[in-house]
Amino acid sequence: MAIKPQDCLLVTIFATNVRRRRLGFDFSQEELAERAGVHRTYVGMLERGEKNVTIYNIDRIAGALEVEPYVLLQNLEHAIELDR
Repeated sequence: MAIKPQDCLLVTIFATNVRRRRLGFDFSQEELAERAGVHRTYVGMLERGEKNVTIYNIDRIAGALEVEPYVLLQNLEHAIELDR
């Protein structure tokens, strides 16, 4: 049985990290989309966890956000808890 993107923890982690990083740069979704070479509605769907992202687009978005792709897949909430 297929899992919906919004029901997958990794999709949620990716969405949270992209949004957090984008806002840190003060980019609009449109600006991030332009920098990554994707459609602006795609960025919105990713940030809402509605769309499953490909490895190819993870790489493009990571480049636009000036971070290694694996960083967008790390559970930062868990990492913060471990630092305490």
